[in-house]
Amino acid sequence: QVQLVESGGGVVQPGGSLRLSCAASPSVSDFRGVNWYRQAPEKQRELVAQITKDNDKFYAASVKGRFTIARNTALNTVYLQMNNLKPEDAAVYQCNMWSPYYDYWGQGTQVNVSS
Repeated sequence: QVQLVESGGGVVQPGGSLRLSCAASPSVSDFRGVNWYRQAPEKQRELVAQITKDNDKFYAASVKGRFTIARNTALNTVYLQMNNLKPEDAAVYQCNMWSPYYDYWGQGTQVNVSS
């Protein structure tokens, strides 16, 4: 069983930055992609960013130009760099590693954006 562990959440002021990490253990070589989702209270879960095994990237319109997804294969880790954070970015962020054969989820990390 693969475990995904997110870290890097916290409290930041509007305009600030955070970098979230999603570490897979043990390492997985046959995944197709890794997604970052977020869910705020009383809102639907939203796909924020995706990176495929071929390094193709997708961003939700609400975060494009502010968030960057990247991966470090050697460390089995996917990052979500979040810049110019807004109050509406506050949510629980979860990473998801997927293939046609499995779907792994992390436990989530809380991001709060408040002055």
